Amino acid sequence: MKTGLFFGSFNPVHVGHMIIANFMVEQTDLDEVWMVVSPHNPHKERKTLARDHDRLHLVRLAIGDNLKLRASNIEFSLPKPSYTVDTLAYLREKYPEKEFALIMGGDNLVSLPKWKNHDVIMANHNIYVYNRPGHERTSLAEDARIHFLDAPLLNLSATYIRQLLKDGKSVRYLVPDAVFEYLDGSNMYKT
Repeated sequence: MKTGLFFGSFNPVHVGHMIIANFMVEQTDLDEVWMVVSPHNPHKERKTLARDHDRLHLVRLAIGDNLKLRASNIEFSLPKPSYTVDTLAYLREKYPEKEFALIMGGDNLVSLPKWKNHDVIMANHNIYVYNRPGHERTSLAEDARIHFLDAPLLNLSATYIRQLLKDGKSVRYLVPDAVFEYLDGSNMYKT
């Protein structure tokens, strides 16, 4: 079974994330997509990050009953900081029957050579890249394991959604309905 791993802070998960996840599972040879909620990314501010389990809960709400998508907390129990190469090694050991692939935006592909053991990742895993405007293809584009896709994208960010919530504005239609209902009834991101 081919499993795509879509890593992210999902702080909070929004319709842009869901469009990409659904596109990957419906328009590629991936059988399923795991939305891997990442603990604190050292490149992002911790103070704006909701608790890990709250973000995981929102991803589960967003997925609902879609059996091709799954919320994953696999990195919660791994050593910090979590490196993709280590997460992949752990998953290969735990789920030997699965073939894991990475899902990332073109902006992340540019930084891939700076990742820990990126050559090991590229040698052992396919990478599904959704093109992002303003990000040119790198020399990695020639690698047979990298697949470029024109997924429908929205110019939408979790930062924008958090600011709307903080300002007391509605995020209806920017997040999945179940996520909207949960956020509307909570103080998450509002203080």
